[in-house]
Formats: sequence, structure tokens, C-alpha cells
Amino acid sequence: MEVKAFIEITRPHNCTLAGVVGILGSVVAVGHLPGLLKTVLVFLVVALGCGGGNTINDYFDYEIDKINRPERPLPRGAMERRVALYYSVFLLSVGLSLALLINPPAFLLAVLAYVTMVLYAWKLKPLPFVGNLAVAALTGATPLYGAVAVGRIGLAGTLALCAFLVNVAREVIKDVEDFEGDSLKGARTLPIILGKRRASVVGSAFGIATVIASFLPIKGGVGLGYYSMLPVDALILYASLIILRSQDRKTAHRSQILLKVSIFLAVLAFLTAALVR
Repeated sequence: MEVKAFIEITRPHNCTLAGVVGILGSVVAVGHLPGLLKTVLVFLVVALGCGGGNTINDYFDYEIDKINRPERPLPRGAMERRVALYYSVFLLSVGLSLALLINPPAFLLAVLAYVTMVLYAWKLKPLPFVGNLAVAALTGATPLYGAVAVGRIGLAGTLALCAFLVNVAREVIKDVEDFEGDSLKGARTLPIILGKRRASVVGSAFGIATVIASFLPIKGGVGLGYYSMLPVDALILYASLIILRSQDRKTAHRSQILLKVSIFLAVLAFLTAALVR
């Protein structure tokens, strides 16, 4: 057993980024960084949840990863599968214990998110479109968690909604990109069921819905800083347009990467709007 496998299996870069987005959710909600203790707690609850979710995902994907990702800790023998299960339970338990120290709503949201992560890895992933929705919901819950932790939703509510919608778009378009490989594996993704063209329409519709939702805070007078979201909206619309024109693998890859970039740019745009409001 490799000691480094305990870090590797959690995908630490993703967990760190998720924790930072959780903190940014707090900042977007109240317009400033919360106290040190709450900042640390938000980061740890989100990061530990992400790590536990990634670990339990590898536990359930063991047989698939032996073929597709043999370099991962479990298929290469760096960690026993049983140990990974116990490790994921440990990470999630610590995360929930820390969530109790924040406030009751933050604890309940953490429970909901953690349960969704386990259900996704266990049952939801292969279900057409349902798995896409679960991943998108977890992404949207990340900045929302930071807002719940500070007891105020503010702009973080719209950010969470936009993150959810654009992630649904990306997940569907990513399935268009993976169409050939998924077909050979017998997967039942939306593009396989509906066809790549119709699935692309669904993905683009969620992209356009993201742009529409991004204008919701304007009624509240968010200030000039919110206009930094306009280039992000343009990027989302462009990604939605090119996948409608062509559903080849190269175009689908480009579209989903642009949507992925837009997620991070949207966080920065909302942060700017919150700080200069």
C-alpha cells in the first residue's frame, strides 16, 4: 500500500479548487471574507466532501478503471478497495462533523450534498441525463454552501443557479464528445438515446438558460461591477452556438472546454460584482 495513494485518490487539486469556490460563495454572498474560523470550516467541509466523493467514486468504478484508468490507485494496487471504502467514510464523517460547527442549515446542506455524491457514484452515474443533473447540482451547491455558511444568500444564489445550468450544458456536450467510446462500452447517455444533434440542442438550451439567469440580479441594482459577466455570457453563447453547427468530436471538445472555462470566469465576475457593489 502506497501512503501517497491516500492523497492521490482524493484528486487534491479538484478538492482544493472546490474549497476555494466554497469560500468565494461566502464572499459573493456578503461582499467580504468571513471570519478566519468560518473560512477554514467552509473550505474543509467542501474539500473533504469532494475528497470523500472522489474516493467512493473510485471504489464503485474499480472494474471500469482497471480497463480505462489502470494508473489510478485502486487498479494499480496502491490501495485496497476495502480501504478506499473505509477512507471515504472517514473523510465524509469528518466533513459532516465540521459542518455541525458552522450552523444547522450548513450541516443539512452538507448532508444532502454528501448523500448525492454517494448515490451518484453508486447508482446515478449510468442513468441517462440523471447523472448529468447530479454532477451539475453538486457543482452549483459549492458556492451556495459558502453562502449558507454565512447566513445570507445574496448573489451566491444566482451564481449557484448559473453554475448548475452551465454544468448541465457541459455534461451533455461532453457526452456528445465521448459518443463513440460510450457507444462501444454500451453506455446509455443522452446523445446515444436521442442522437448527437438533439442532445446538442438540449445542451445549448441549458447554455442559453444560463445567460438568461445571469441577468436576474440586475433588478436588485448590483452595480457596474456585474457587467464583468457580459463577456462570460458571450463565451457561453458562442460555445452553445458552435455545437449546434457541428457535433463532431473536435467541436464538442472545444465547446465543453469553453463552458468549463466560463464556470471559473463566472465565479470571478460574481466576486467582482459583490466586492464593488
